[in-house]
Amino acid sequence: MVITVLDHEFQNELCESGSEYPLKKVEDGEVDDDGKPKRTGTVWTACAHIITTSIGAGVLSLAWAMAQLGWVAGIFVLLFCTFAALYAATLLTDCYRFPDPVTGNRNYSYMEAVKAYLGGRMYKFCGWMLYLNLATIGVGFTITTAKSMVAIQKSNCHRKNGGDDPCMFSNIPHVVGFGIVEILLSQLPNFHKLSGLSKLAAITSFGYASIGIGLSLSKIITGHGGKTSVAGVDPSSSDKIWRMFAAAGDVAFACSYALVLFDIQDTLKSLPPENKVMKKAVSIGGLIMTIFFIMCSTSGYAAFGDKTPENLLAGFGDDMAFWLVDLANVFIVVHIVGAYQVLCQPVFQIVELLAKRRWPKSKFINRESPIRIGKIRFNINMFRLSWRTAYGVVVTIVAIALPFFSDMLALLGAIGYWPLIVYIPLEMHIVQKKIGKLTIRWFGLHLLSFLCFLISLAAASGAIHGLYKGLNAYKLFQYKE
Repeated sequence: MVITVLDHEFQNELCESGSEYPLKKVEDGEVDDDGKPKRTGTVWTACAHIITTSIGAGVLSLAWAMAQLGWVAGIFVLLFCTFAALYAATLLTDCYRFPDPVTGNRNYSYMEAVKAYLGGRMYKFCGWMLYLNLATIGVGFTITTAKSMVAIQKSNCHRKNGGDDPCMFSNIPHVVGFGIVEILLSQLPNFHKLSGLSKLAAITSFGYASIGIGLSLSKIITGHGGKTSVAGVDPSSSDKIWRMFAAAGDVAFACSYALVLFDIQDTLKSLPPENKVMKKAVSIGGLIMTIFFIMCSTSGYAAFGDKTPENLLAGFGDDMAFWLVDLANVFIVVHIVGAYQVLCQPVFQIVELLAKRRWPKSKFINRESPIRIGKIRFNINMFRLSWRTAYGVVVTIVAIALPFFSDMLALLGAIGYWPLIVYIPLEMHIVQKKIGKLTIRWFGLHLLSFLCFLISLAAASGAIHGLYKGLNAYKLFQYKE
């Protein structure tokens, strides 16, 4: 039997697949509990998405963050931020459906859940914060990719010309090249199309993180480790406190995968219940994430000491294992190509949703034109093509204009960590479980939220100070390293 499904709501809501189903025939048994095409995600595909978005650009800056904070403060901040993010993510999985976490209506996106549980005002606040954060993450990823490509160039230059050659290269060609690749990939209409790319990105993230850890341990074991301290780099420096604040932001940025948690959860099969599967995925992915964070930060700091670079792999440029470093940088590029898309798809979809609601009869916005090239068939939407291309161009220009790695990551972490990763999930949990005011549990949740707020506030001030100093010494579009 064939069921004809008219997916008007599927076209007009954010979480859906993105616009290629105006009238669709779905075989019996191939629809979900809400009448939409059946989801096929499992705990392992969810783990792949989580690892892709967590073991990313931020991991490489954790050793530098540890160097600024020192052993005691560094390990405390790392464990605290990681624990808070994982705890909030676990609570968030129960908010995918409303009001009951198993039988309630599905919230296809983070925004829909906030509206269902917390109402319109918080919905608007969350919208601005969420999509500002997701949109700017693309800038951080673009900068990271360019730096990895330059690192490969410098490695080849040093091998040919010797270690005394300064080997200065511009980031701009790599930023532009990466921007073009992401513009092409961004034409994939929805999150469900990204599972293969996400799995590849997860594998490469393991690769470069493992290489960084391995090279750091090798440096330590051979007796070439750096000088470390409890207080971190140069405790008497006037900029010490600002660098510590920025370091806290780098740690917070590394813990920001919960921004797309609902988009990941929306790919899971409806049975067994999504919240149970997602909790398992968060636990597995979170454990792997925490292990890698601790190993990257501690081994990197122990290897380089006070001279730990902002990007861990940059410190191995003159080592004999240059080919391994080059391979790690290639892995970084491949990983970020996937992570960029995973994190930017919600931005693409919310803009397209609002445009369809505003101009429901516009052919430019709503029409899907089928294209066939040989055996390959796909749909082109002119608005999707134009808007996503424009987004990629803007991100590329901003990345060229502000190529400051650690401070940019710290600012991104500060913007999103407290309000989106901790505060809003805790508030939704309080509403869902009907936790009474002034109870012990209520006080505990708000204390956790307040401590995370202080970290975000400190990180924002440190990042802004670092960007201000960098811009004063920087000539626009003339950056080389």
